[in-house]
Amino acid sequence: MNSRVIVPVIAILAIVQLFAQPGYAITCGEVDVALIPCIPYLTGHDIDPTPGCCNGLKVIIAKVQTPADKRACCNCVKAAANRYPDLKDAVAQSLPAKCGVAMDIVISRNVNCDKLESQV
Repeated sequence: MNSRVIVPVIAILAIVQLFAQPGYAITCGEVDVALIPCIPYLTGHDIDPTPGCCNGLKVIIAKVQTPADKRACCNCVKAAANRYPDLKDAVAQSLPAKCGVAMDIVISRNVNCDKLESQV
């Protein structure tokens, strides 16, 4: 391989490594990407979540397999919620039901993710 191919590949791998959290099935980057289509709904600009939003939520749920995954995902969701000051907590908490899925990680700025560690 020539250096024009190797350098970009190494750079991409380094970036991926920064976002990867060892031992967890889901990263905050994945949570952010999955929830981006939900922002208009979560901030009160849309009446219903889009299919892309619900699909993203389903991806998150499918990747949370262990209590450690659940806690990590909760912390990612909490961090994402804190980036949007106009996020409506009641709307966010209704998101799983609106998408027809069960999710026991609360989408909120105030959730205590440490309490989730012992549950799945």
